[in-house]
Amino acid sequence: MSTTSSSDSRHLSVVVERPWKDVYAFTADPRNLPRWAAGLAGSDPQREIEQWSMSSPMGRVLVSFAPENPYGVLDHTVTLESGESTLNPMRVLPLGEERSEVVFTLRRGTMGEDELAADEAAVSADLATLKGLLEER
Repeated sequence: MSTTSSSDSRHLSVVVERPWKDVYAFTADPRNLPRWAAGLAGSDPQREIEQWSMSSPMGRVLVSFAPENPYGVLDHTVTLESGESTLNPMRVLPLGEERSEVVFTLRRGTMGEDELAADEAAVSADLATLKGLLEER
């Protein structure tokens, strides 16, 4: 797992030993989120028009993904019950025929350094879980 730090965002990535289209298809399906995103574990995603509703430690959240695309773009917005929304840039990039890289950009927003570090650890763990799931398939 690599990390690049800056004051405003951090880029987290993991290399997956699977073709990028397989990684993209699995990760783009919101029904798979509870399998690899710990903050949504145990939830049952429900389709709500163009968004997905699911449980999280912060209460019910709405998640909306970028439309399906041939570029590996998995940007998604998470909206809390309070109405606060966070855009999470995410990509799946090909690394040859049988490997890919998943890149997630964590943005600071109003988080302090401790909150940002905790989010970075959580996202890194989620990416490691995603890698494990995809490589055992």
